[in-house]
Amino acid sequence: MATLRIKPSQRFQLPDWHTNNYLLSTNAERHRDVSHQIRQEARVLRNETNNQTIWDEHDNRTRLAERVDTVNRWKEMLDKCLTDLDAEIDALAQMKESAEQNLQAKNLPLDVAIECLTLRESRRDTDVVKDCVEEELHKEVEVIDATKKALQQKISQTFEKLCLLQEVRQQLNSDHRDKMETLDIDRGCLSLNLKAPNISLKINPTRVPNGSSTIQQWDDFSQFNKNRAEAEMKEATELREAIALTIAETNNELEAQRVATEFAFRKRLREMEKVYSELKWQEKNVSLLHLVPWGLDFLLWDEEPEAHLGSPGCTLVASTGGDQSLCPLQTLEEITELQEDIRHLEEDLRRKLLNLKLCHTRLESRTYRPNVELCRDQAQYGLTDEVHQLEATITALKQKLAQAQDALDALYKHLARLQADIACKTNSMLLDTKCMDTRRKLTVPAEKFVPQVDTFTRTTNRTLSPLKSCQLELA
Repeated sequence: MATLRIKPSQRFQLPDWHTNNYLLSTNAERHRDVSHQIRQEARVLRNETNNQTIWDEHDNRTRLAERVDTVNRWKEMLDKCLTDLDAEIDALAQMKESAEQNLQAKNLPLDVAIECLTLRESRRDTDVVKDCVEEELHKEVEVIDATKKALQQKISQTFEKLCLLQEVRQQLNSDHRDKMETLDIDRGCLSLNLKAPNISLKINPTRVPNGSSTIQQWDDFSQFNKNRAEAEMKEATELREAIALTIAETNNELEAQRVATEFAFRKRLREMEKVYSELKWQEKNVSLLHLVPWGLDFLLWDEEPEAHLGSPGCTLVASTGGDQSLCPLQTLEEITELQEDIRHLEEDLRRKLLNLKLCHTRLESRTYRPNVELCRDQAQYGLTDEVHQLEATITALKQKLAQAQDALDALYKHLARLQADIACKTNSMLLDTKCMDTRRKLTVPAEKFVPQVDTFTRTTNRTLSPLKSCQLELA
C-alpha cells in the first residue's frame, strides 16, 4: 500500500492565491495607468515647450533683425552727416584762405598810404598844412586798419569754428565706428543657428555688463551728435556768408576811400597849380619892371606871358577783387511606448540644450559692443527672457524624464513579478495536466495508453511541423 508524502513547505489558502492574482493584475493595471498618465503629461510638456522654444527663438531673431535695421538706419544717417560735415569743413577752410588772402592784400594799400603821408612830411614852410589830402590819407589808414581788424576777427572765428567742426567730426566718426562694430556683432548673432559649430554655454551670460546704457540713452546720444553736427554746420554756413559779406564790404569801403583820396589829391594839385601859375606870373612882372625901360613897355605886352609860365603837370592814374487619448495597453506594450516617449524627452532635452547654447552665445557676443552701443535693447531683454524660459523648460523636462524613468523601472519590476508568477502558473498547469494525463489510466486500457505530456521535460507531446523536424534533425 502506497503512502502519501507531503512536501514540507509553506502552503497558501485558496483565497490567498486569488488575492495574489488580483493584486498582480490590479498592480499591473495601476502601473500602466501611471505610465500612461506620465506619457501623456510628457507629450503635453514636449509640445508646449517645443512651441514655446520655437516662438521664443523666432521672436528674438525678429528683434535682432529689427535692431540691425535700426542701427543700420542710424549708420546711414551718420554717413550722410559725415559727408555733409566734410564738405562744410572744406568750404569753410577755403573761405578762411580767401579771407587770409584778402587780409594779406590790404598790406599794399596801407604801405602806399603810409608812404604818401611820409612823403608829404617833406613839405616846407607854409605848405605844411592840414589839408583834405592829409585827412583823406589818415582816414584811408583808419579804414584799412578797421578792414584788417574785421578780417582778422573773422579769420579767428573761422579757426575756432573749424576746431569745433573737427571735434564734432571726431565724435560722429567714433559713433559711426561703434555702430559698424555693433552691426557686425548683431549680424553675426543673427546668422547663428542650432547647427552652428561655434555655439556653446557661457558663464553667466545674462549678466548686465558695466557701462551698459538704456535704449533711450543710446538714442539720445546719437541724436545729440547728429543735432550738434547740424547746428555746427548751420553756424559754419552763416559764418561763411558773413565772411563773404565782410570781404565784399571791406573791399567796397577801401575802394571808396581810395577814390576819395585820389580825388582830394587831384583837387589839391589843381589848387597848387593855380597858385603856382599866379606866383610865376607875379615873379615875371616884377623882373620886367626892374630891367626894361619905360618906353619899351609896349614890347612886353606884345608877347604872350603864358609862353613863359609853363609849369610841370601831374598825371594821376587810378587803380581797382495638440492632445491624444490612449486605451489601456498591456505591460510590454506600455513599456515600449514609455521607452519611446523617454527617447523623445531625451531628444527634446538635447535640442533645448542647443537652443540654450545659441542664446548664451548671442548674449555673450553682444557684451562686446563698444561704448554706448552696449545698451539694454529689446533684443537683449528678449534673449535674457529666452534663457530663463529655456532653463525652466530644461528643468521641467528633466523632472518629467526622471518620472518617466521611475515609471519604467516600476513597470520592469512589476513585469519581472508577472513573469515569475506566469512561470509558476505555467509549472502548476503542466503539473495538473500531467495529473490529468496520469488519471487517464483509469479509463484507457494500458495497451492504448499514450502519454500526452513528457514526464521528463514536462512539455506536451505534439507532432512537430516538417520545417521544425528538419531543423531539429540538422541540429
